[in-house]
Parts: sequence; structure tokens; C-alpha cells
Amino acid sequence: MEHITLLLAIVIVTALVFDFTNGFHDTANAMATTISTGALKPKTAVAMSAALNLVGAFLSVEVAKTISGGIINENGLRTEVIFAALVGAILWNLLTWLVGLPSSSSHALFGGLIGAAVMSAGWSSVDGGTVVTKVLLPAVAAPVVAGLAALLATRLTYRIGGKVRNDAQEKATAKGYRAGQIASAGLVSLAHGTNDAQKTMGIITLALVTGGVLSPGSNPPVWVIVSAGMAIALGTYLGGWRIIRTMGSGLTELKPPQGFAAQTSAATVILASSHLGFSLSTTQSCSGAVMGAGLGRRGGVVRWSTATRMFVAWGLTLPAAGLVGAGAEFLTKQGTWGVVVVAMLLIGGSAAIWLLSRRKPVGHGDVAPAAEPAGVITTAIAAVTPPPTGAAAPATTADATAATDLKSTIPAPAGTVADPARPATV
Repeated sequence: MEHITLLLAIVIVTALVFDFTNGFHDTANAMATTISTGALKPKTAVAMSAALNLVGAFLSVEVAKTISGGIINENGLRTEVIFAALVGAILWNLLTWLVGLPSSSSHALFGGLIGAAVMSAGWSSVDGGTVVTKVLLPAVAAPVVAGLAALLATRLTYRIGGKVRNDAQEKATAKGYRAGQIASAGLVSLAHGTNDAQKTMGIITLALVTGGVLSPGSNPPVWVIVSAGMAIALGTYLGGWRIIRTMGSGLTELKPPQGFAAQTSAATVILASSHLGFSLSTTQSCSGAVMGAGLGRRGGVVRWSTATRMFVAWGLTLPAAGLVGAGAEFLTKQGTWGVVVVAMLLIGGSAAIWLLSRRKPVGHGDVAPAAEPAGVITTAIAAVTPPPTGAAAPATTADATAATDLKSTIPAPAGTVADPARPATV
């Protein structure tokens, strides 16, 4: 019993670590476009997102119930399986964060959970129907729906804004859209808390059920809700600057109207799915909305090379995290020494990824919006070759005359022979 109690405590701490990585991994979902368009400063944006993630964690438990009692059969499930699943999810989150790819933390968790459960008890331990209807189908539908909604919203926004006639009106309109972006970004953060924080609540609840602390089908206790909300808020506040840079300017260049349309569309999709208990990926929803907004503006371009890398990461997330989770579960089945080895591999792998990230650190200064590009005239003037810097140009005509008088030839004194080729000058 003491071993189980200690193991359960380790699993709970590991789940909160995953929640922390989920926070800084998915901060870009809410704040990347707001930062890239200059609506909010980077640190202000992540602080606002962290606070609203914490609030969102208390709004619903539908997604948590889907994870704790829907995907995996609770009967006969070992606590070690939960630990192995979290190891797979954390390592995949850290790896994709290192390369700046906005992969799905949700699918990393599901993949690790499914892989570990299959290794432990076979395919019968996984509810295939729930996986298809509440994980796989939303994974395909969410980015498409959010992208189409953002594309249509962007075109409608620019059509309405086409009546702007002068610079003053354009500046006022841009200011209004930035204010709208702040509100919509707050909505996305709130939605992220209602969806992603609940995934960790569900995992901890599942661990408590396997440890005999809770009965099957129980809702998350209050202390689980509070701890999960605090962990994801802390991770969000620290900011995943690498992924923010990719989402904010790596996929497409966004203007304030596009950012507003993208965030509003993504928030609508996420909140609707949370209400229905669909555990979709907020990353995929927001990424799809950003691409849709990029295509919605006339002349807008999506960087498909970056998008392709992102699609590949999406496709690999479930199987890759599943394989790591299965391997970790294979070790934990060997006994206490296997659990210790898995814990050491998690700590060592996380430390190695962090050290690699220090070679090329990315901070809040690397995600701030770039200065406006110089105009045609400014660029042409800068391209002109400046005159030699041997002497300063005279400021007025009088100065030019005085300079000419001072630079006159002085005849050589009597009795000396001056070099006619080199007159003495002052």
C-alpha cells in the first residue's frame, strides 16, 4: 500500500508537470496573433492568458469526464499505466516545443494513454468508439471548420472595412480591431482553460480511481481542479516563445482584422466542443483559423512549407506519443526498478531537450512585431551613395565662400624656391 501511495503521488506530480508543459506549449493558441499584430505586448499577453486559463479551468468538467471514464476502461487499470502515458506526452510536448512546432498536447496525452493501456492490457482496454467520435473526428473537423470560419470572417471584415477612405479612418479602424483582438484572445484563453486544463483533471481523476481513492465515474475533486488550473496558468505565463513565433509570423503575416477573425473563429469552435464534451485540440483549431485568416485577405499568403511541417507533426503526435508510452509501460511492468528507470529517462530526456534549447534561446523580444517596412522613397534615398566624408558640406553660401578664401595659395618667402607643382596651402 505504501508503494501504491508513493506511486500515486508521483503520478499526480507528473500529471501536473504535463499540465505545465501544456500551458507554455499552447500559449501561442491564444496570444500569437495578438502579439504579432501589436495589439498587446508579449509579457502582458501571456499574463492575461494565464489568468483566464485559470478561470476557464473552473467552468466545466465535461472533457475531464470524457478522459477519466470514456477513452480507457478503468476496470483493472494499473496506476503505472497513467505514469507511462504521461511520460510519452511530456517528452513529445518538449520535443515539438524545441523545434517550434504547434503540435497537439491533447493528442500527445491521448497517444501516450492509448499506447500504455494497450501494452498493459491489450486493445480491449481502449474504447474505440469514443476514440473515433470524440478524438479523431474532432481532430479532422476542428481545423477545417475553424479555418473556413476564419476565411469567411476575414473576407467579410475586409468587405465592410473597404469603405475606409483616409489614413485617419484606417488608423481608427485598426485600433478598433486591436481592441477586438484583445477580447477574442481572452475568449480563446478562457476556452483553452475549459478544454485543456480538464485533460489533466481527467488524468489525475483516472489515477485516483486506479489507486482506489475514488470510485469509477467520479467527478474531479476540487483540489484536482485547483491544482490543474494553477499548473496550466503558470506554464502559460512563462510563455512558449518558440511556438508563438511560429504561429504569429511563421505561417502567414496577419493584420489586425485577420487576427480578430482568426481568434473569434477558434474560440467559437473550442467553446462549442467543450460544451459537447469533445476533447479536440486547441492547437489545431487555432492553427486552422490562422491559415484561414491568411487566405481570407486579398494577396495574403500562407507559408506552406511551415504548414506542411506542422501537418506532419499533427499526424505523428498520436503514434509517436503512443510508442513512447508503450515503451515506458513495458518498463514499469518489470517492477519498482522499471518505474525508477522510466522516471530517470523522463528527467534525463527533459534536461537534454532544455539544454539543447539554450543553444538558440528564444525570448519575448523575438516575438514582438517587426517595425513597418520602409517606403519606396525612403528606400531609394538610402540606396544613394553618400559623398566622401573627408570634409563636411558647407551649410550656407557664405560658409562656402569663406572656405574657398581660407584655402588659397600662399606665395613662398623671398630667397626660397617654391615647388610650383606643390603650392603651400592652409
